[in-house]
Amino acid sequence: MVTRTVDLRSDSVTKPTEAMRAAMANAEVDDDVFGHDPSALRLETEMAKIMGKEAALFVPSGTMSNLISVLVHCSIRGSEVILGNKSHIHIYENGGISTIGGVHPRSVKNNEDGTMDIDLIEAAIRDPRGEIVYPTTRLICLENSHTRCLSVEYTDRVGALAKKHGLKLHIDGARIFNASVALGVPVSRLVQDADSVSVCLSKGLGAPVGSVIVGSKSFVAKARILRKTLGGGMRQVGVLCAAALVAVQENVSKLEDDHKKAKMLAEGLNRIKGLRVNVAAVETNIVYFDVVKGAAEKLCKNLEQHGILIMQESPISIRVALHHQISASDVQYTLSCFKQALTGEVQEDNGI
Repeated sequence: MVTRTVDLRSDSVTKPTEAMRAAMANAEVDDDVFGHDPSALRLETEMAKIMGKEAALFVPSGTMSNLISVLVHCSIRGSEVILGNKSHIHIYENGGISTIGGVHPRSVKNNEDGTMDIDLIEAAIRDPRGEIVYPTTRLICLENSHTRCLSVEYTDRVGALAKKHGLKLHIDGARIFNASVALGVPVSRLVQDADSVSVCLSKGLGAPVGSVIVGSKSFVAKARILRKTLGGGMRQVGVLCAAALVAVQENVSKLEDDHKKAKMLAEGLNRIKGLRVNVAAVETNIVYFDVVKGAAEKLCKNLEQHGILIMQESPISIRVALHHQISASDVQYTLSCFKQALTGEVQEDNGI
């Protein structure tokens, strides 16, 4: 019988804290479709300020926030967006930019650190003289963090490239606060050159639901209309925004500890025979590692019997994500279960 559960599948599995539940119960609300919900307005005002942008809009999910952002920038069907071949928008969002928006993705290879070579991005921009046969490039999308954190210098270079060619820049910032903490750079500086940013509130920050889109006032006005079109216009949404505001105010400061626990876990896993971890690549709360003999599925099922929930990435690779509801003791217990599963040795939980 499983007596302890350590859920490392994603940082999206967090449960609302007591402070969040209290805020939800006491939230002042109105009809947000009319733009009158005071709790939603407070969250949006705060997020715009934090991100250094003119305005913000609360939406139900990161998938919707990315889709809306792309569609605002690529309002003409047949537009083209340049994005990484391993980016979330390209792979994990049901092809929404194409199926719903008629936007053509042009993928550029992501390097191991999540960047795309600047020269390859520029080479992917369509020559306007070929518009009779080519889709028209209108947008570049970055993701921060990706496999690793994108630096200010890199993002600035991509932003300068976009401006040079009259393009817009969107950042999928599902874990932008993790990148900010890891790099020691204010989040507003990380997205300074972006025309829009999608910020997830329900991953590392731990809110139960939602993302925000930030950008200029004119951009957000258009985004608000598209949110309604896509079914994201909600009524007394302040109940959710109140919890999200608590998450922003209280949990950003906890991300550094998540990163430290991820590094601790990575170092421990790397010492277990049968696993291979690039410890140096662990910059935030996510750890990728390989099972040397390629039995990732079997290992996941074995660990699940001990209450350790993890996500298989491929036949040989696994991903785990730390969050503020995973303790140092949970990390030690996880390591002991891995060691037992792979070597048969029982590692004592020291109760840290």
